Amino acid sequence: MKTSWRILRRNPRALIGFFILVGFLVMATIGPEVITLNLEQSFADRFLPPSGAHILGTDYVGRDVFAQIVHGSRDVLTVAALAAVITIFIGVVVGAVSGLVGGVTDTVLMMVVNVLLTVPGFPMMLIVASMFRVTDPVSYALLLSIWSWGGLARTVRSQILSLKKREFIEAARVLGLTSGHIIFKQLLPNITPYLAINFISIMRHAITSSVGIMMLGLVPFSASNWGMMLNLAVFQSGAIYTPNAIYYLLSPVVAICLFQLGGIYFTHGLDEIMNPRLRS
Repeated sequence: MKTSWRILRRNPRALIGFFILVGFLVMATIGPEVITLNLEQSFADRFLPPSGAHILGTDYVGRDVFAQIVHGSRDVLTVAALAAVITIFIGVVVGAVSGLVGGVTDTVLMMVVNVLLTVPGFPMMLIVASMFRVTDPVSYALLLSIWSWGGLARTVRSQILSLKKREFIEAARVLGLTSGHIIFKQLLPNITPYLAINFISIMRHAITSSVGIMMLGLVPFSASNWGMMLNLAVFQSGAIYTPNAIYYLLSPVVAICLFQLGGIYFTHGLDEIMNPRLRS
C-alpha cells in the first residue's frame, strides 16, 4: 500500500485521476444522503444562474441542477460498475475456456467473438433497448455488457495461451485439478492487474453508452440520471436555443468528461503500480 501511494504521488496525473474518481465515489455513495433532491416545480425559479443557493443553477422547472447531478451519479456509477463486472466475468470465462481447452471449443468461441466484434455495439444496444423494457440497474447493465466482452475475451485468451505452458499449469493438470480450478485459482491471479485496469476502462465506456441511450429516450430509468437530464435539456426545454439554460445543459456533460478524465489519468498510474517494469 505504501509503495502504491508513493508511485501515485510521483505521478501527478495519476494522483489527480485518483482524487477525481474518489470524489465521484463519495458523491455517489454519500452525496444523495446529504443533499436533498427537491422535485417540486417552481417556474419562477427556472433557469437561474449559479449562486450560493444553487451551485449549478436550476433547470427548466426550477429544480436544483447540482442536486440532480449528485443523485444521478449513483444511478450512473452503479450501472457502469455492474456492466464492468458482468463484462469482465463473461470475457474472462469465454477467453479462459477458449485458451485452456483449445480445439473445437476454441474455434467455436472465437468465431462467436469475431462475429460480435464485427457488429457495431452501440447501434445494437439501441435496438435491444427499444425492444425490451429496462427498469432496473441490473437489466441496464446486462444491456450494456452483452456487446462489450468480445475484445476482452480475445485478450484473455492470448494471456491464457502464454500461461498454460508454464510449469505450475502442467503440474495442476498432472494432479487432475478441474478446468474451473485452474482458471480461477491458477490463471486468473496472473491476469488480475490487467483486469483491474480494464475495469475502469469498461466503466468509462459503459457510462458514455448508458448516458447516450438514456439521452435518446430509450431507457426511462431515472429522471435525475445524467442521460435523462440531457434528454430533458435538449428535447423538452430547448436548452440549446436558450442562453440561460447553458448550465443545465453543460452540467451532466462536464460530469461525464470529468469522470472520463479521471479514469484515463488513474489507469496510467495503476498500470505503473501493477507492472514493476514500468516503475523505472
